[in-house]
Parts: sequence; structure tokens; C-alpha cells
Amino acid sequence: MATLSDAIEAYLRGLLEAAETGTIEVQRADLAERFGCVPSQVSYVLMTRFVPERGYLVEARRGGGGGIRITRLRPGVEDFARLVGNVVAIDQARAQHVLEHFRQTGLITVREAQMIRAALDRRTLGLDLPERDRIRARLLKAMLAAVFKPEGG
Repeated sequence: MATLSDAIEAYLRGLLEAAETGTIEVQRADLAERFGCVPSQVSYVLMTRFVPERGYLVEARRGGGGGIRITRLRPGVEDFARLVGNVVAIDQARAQHVLEHFRQTGLITVREAQMIRAALDRRTLGLDLPERDRIRARLLKAMLAAVFKPEGG
């Protein structure tokens, strides 16, 4: 049985699929009423399931009573800079979300994702926090930059 969070996520993904621009605007209160929940449940779904690592950008609109703009990021190497360009430290779960996003959009192969994931694993790094997350971020950026580098470049 799907959870309430799953239902909210599926509904929003459906709206995004139907949107020609890849952007939708919703009201947190309207979604809460539609699903019979509190607005914080909607916020939870937005904060955990519609994150840049999964290919989404969520922006709160000023005023308007809880307006939210959700944009599906276009598949492309430009997403690389947006997702990891300024990252100084990254935990294993978030790094895996980034890799999965690039794999799903076809920017990296399954094999490349597996190799990068193995190199970024906490057991492979064998360091204590917070140094492990800093090294993982540097490795992730370097490996993705190498993968995205044009051939012969």
C-alpha cells in the first residue's frame, strides 16, 4: 500500500509530466486539503523527494500563501554544475542520488555509476566524518568532470 508521501509525490510528478514547460506552481494548502493532511506533510515530500539530486528545483514564492514552484531540471551536463559545482561535502546517500539522476538521464552509464558509487562508498574511503564527506565531494566532482569531458578534450 502506498503511503501518503508516495501519493503526493506521484500526483506532483504527474503534474510535471503534463506541464509543457517542466514547471508547475502549486499551493501547499491546496495540496494538503486535496490529500487530507497538514501542510507540513507536503513540505516533507518537497524537501525529501523533489531535490536537485533527483533532478528537481523547488522554490517558495514570496507571498501568495504558500505558493511553491517545482521545476524538473533538464537533462544535460549543465545540471552537473548546478548539482555539485559548489558542494564542499556530501554524504553517501546524497552522492548516490546525484549518480542516479545522471544515470536516469543517460549522462552516465550504469557501469560508470557503479564504478563511481564503489569509489565513494564509506567503506572504500575509510575515513572519519567530516573528512570523509569532504573527500567524497571532491572525488565525485573530479570523476563526473572526467566523464563529462568531451572526447579528445
